[in-house]
Amino acid sequence: MRPLACAVLAVLVTAAPAGAHEFWLSPSTYRPVAGDVVSVAMVVGTGFRGEVKPYATPRTVRFVLRGARESDMSGLSTNGDPVSARFRVASGEGQLLAYESNFASIELPASDFDAYLRLEGLDGARAARAKLGAAAGPGRERYARCPKAWIGTGAEARATQPVGMTMEIVPLADPTTAGTLPVRVLFRGRPLAGALVRAWNRPLVGGASPSDPAARDSLGPVVQMRTDARGEARLKAAGPGEWMVSAVHMEPSSDRAAADWQSWWASLTFGRVAR
Repeated sequence: MRPLACAVLAVLVTAAPAGAHEFWLSPSTYRPVAGDVVSVAMVVGTGFRGEVKPYATPRTVRFVLRGARESDMSGLSTNGDPVSARFRVASGEGQLLAYESNFASIELPASDFDAYLRLEGLDGARAARAKLGAAAGPGRERYARCPKAWIGTGAEARATQPVGMTMEIVPLADPTTAGTLPVRVLFRGRPLAGALVRAWNRPLVGGASPSDPAARDSLGPVVQMRTDARGEARLKAAGPGEWMVSAVHMEPSSDRAAADWQSWWASLTFGRVAR
């Protein structure tokens, strides 16, 4: 078995505004013990139900595993591989896996795009399009993905230090033990105020995640709130099971030939056991 392998997604968002938008890293277990091999898939979907996205080399900007040292995971998998990362752990201490993609593009009819902005709490883009009225036209967007996964527990400094992605959700405590989880949303290294942060939760059996995301139930978020001026939100995420915290940021595109808008989708997944 290869000691390491990684994958990059190639996601095409569905045209329905309520369709699959979340993107997350889904490990085979959140509680490995020394010697275990952890496999990680990249999944796009909604409420933990989704589709595994296979390896696609051109999409990677960054893919790292932060353990006792930081390892570059990029370029170690075969194009089309459904396993995005595979690594053996030396202990059950926490390890952070982080991935960033480049842009992919979509275009939605105006009504669908406006409904999608409302659903995701992207009020700035909604207001800008409302001022234009019919001249706003269809929604031309390019988007990038910035998911992270916290695997294991302890050694929390590995989780609480930013990785340096364009957008990221940084837990300010070990997500597996914090009673109320404080998180900070960063965009280009700076706190992002007013971002809508949502969290989903589903049961886990023995710390494992079912291998087929399409077989899972689609769940609604159990927590949602906006970040404050420091880019922070305090989430009631103390229950057992698998958690996903997600946020999205959109701004006018810097390449208007490619799209009118550009967005970054950040997520953080982790698992908690019952106490």
